[in-house]
Amino acid sequence: MPLFGPLHLSLIASIALAAIALPMLCRARRIPHKFTRLALGFGLAANELVWWWFRYSHEGVHASNLPLQLCDLTVWASVAACLTLAPRVVEFAYFAGLAGAGMAVVTPDLWSPWPSYPAIYFFLGHGGIVIAVCTLVFGRLSALRPGAVWRAFGWLVAYAGALGAFDAITGADYMFLCRKPKNASLLDALGPWPIYLIWTAVVALALFWALWLPVLPVARNSASG
Repeated sequence: MPLFGPLHLSLIASIALAAIALPMLCRARRIPHKFTRLALGFGLAANELVWWWFRYSHEGVHASNLPLQLCDLTVWASVAACLTLAPRVVEFAYFAGLAGAGMAVVTPDLWSPWPSYPAIYFFLGHGGIVIAVCTLVFGRLSALRPGAVWRAFGWLVAYAGALGAFDAITGADYMFLCRKPKNASLLDALGPWPIYLIWTAVVALALFWALWLPVLPVARNSASG
């Protein structure tokens, strides 16, 4: 799939449209909140489990294909956020999920060409995270609290540290902590290893703060309500 080709742009547009429409429908009370969040949560979980069955039945299980990438973590954080509305889980799913899955949708690292199942799964999974967290936060199903940026970033750094140790021991490359992806990505502009890791953390924190800005009106309305 050519980066930013017609197909790629249409997929981005479809995900963006759903991420705008569902929150609007929730705010207008056109669709039931509980049903919507449960449907998103169980849909994400089902999509992930089907992928696990497909992938591991073909590849087997080994150190380099475990579900440990950031988007693996954020998809289950998004599932838990939809099912429980636990504030800390919603916070992490929103910031890490929207930053990570959003970037994945914009610069996809596909395992196989479109329209193979792995490529379809990639956009369903990553797009589903974006849609789910936008619906929870901008649909006013769950409000974020002061300090959410730092809490979510702290969890991200802690997870990256633990995963980096696992990469060093096993030779894997989860979260691209040891090597950059083969396909074009933002990491290409951030220098060689290990410099790009520092800049990635800076960019992640900047993205988290940027994601906080559109949340401010929602948080204020929730507090006043």
